[in-house]
Amino acid sequence: VERHAIDCTPEHTGELNVAVTPWQVEGLTESAAAHRDHGMEATLLDAAQTRAQVDSPTYLAGLWRRDGVVLVDPARLAWGLRSAAEGLGVRFFDRSPVRSLRTETDGDHPAVRVRTEGGSVVAERAVVATNAFRSPVRQISRSVAPVYDHVLVTEPLSEAQRASVGWSGRQGLSDVGNQFHYYRLTPDDRILWGGWDALYHFGNRVGPALEQSPTTSRTLARHFFETFPQLEGLRFTHRWGGPIATTSRFTCAWGTSHGGRVAWAAGYTGLGVGASRFGARVALDLIDGQETER
Repeated sequence: VERHAIDCTPEHTGELNVAVTPWQVEGLTESAAAHRDHGMEATLLDAAQTRAQVDSPTYLAGLWRRDGVVLVDPARLAWGLRSAAEGLGVRFFDRSPVRSLRTETDGDHPAVRVRTEGGSVVAERAVVATNAFRSPVRQISRSVAPVYDHVLVTEPLSEAQRASVGWSGRQGLSDVGNQFHYYRLTPDDRILWGGWDALYHFGNRVGPALEQSPTTSRTLARHFFETFPQLEGLRFTHRWGGPIATTSRFTCAWGTSHGGRVAWAAGYTGLGVGASRFGARVALDLIDGQETER
């Protein structure tokens, strides 16, 4: 981000995971011990200490990681990465659906041909990064499924509303249930609130028609005001959804195909802003035949 001057509004605020049921308190306690065992800084907070950071009557405990977590605007990050790549000579071909991907011989050398409706590209090797969207590689389709995640965004909070919740540290927050919420303050003091449902549409369907779910939005709104009853009456000005790629083990999967000339990594389960950097490096290791610690 610094090297390429990407304006993605980074905030070095840290992360606060909160427990809202007794069994989650036990999980946070175990997580705090695991952090210590691996030399990582994390502070276990009781209910009062957690509410001193962000005030919700639902909080029973918290785990605060002050370092190693940065909030960014993921869209601005993606646009900035694209701009940086273009500056290095990378060419992008938007709205060019891939119809086939196969190996062939280019002169005396094996190659990969990616064919679209308007033309084709031949390369020595290829990386497939389709993630939640339909892929020409069967292994990805067998390993990854798209599910829809939805968010709400509030109107800007007044000074009195901000004071009622505290949140002076502007941490990113998440509760730690199997179905969970994630939330943050935006630069203009709105609250982005998402998570809970992960909606699968039969046949791995994705598309703009699935980006709104009134039922899910109502559920998210109800949970929001249960978490912050002092904000009752606050309006939601934006709502949307989008597909994320998940796997049966809820972590990234990777592999090779086409005789090792194609590599792929996919299935970040909503954590791709950070984890996709790791996945990309794994894919490059695979396609280069490199044995690394990854």
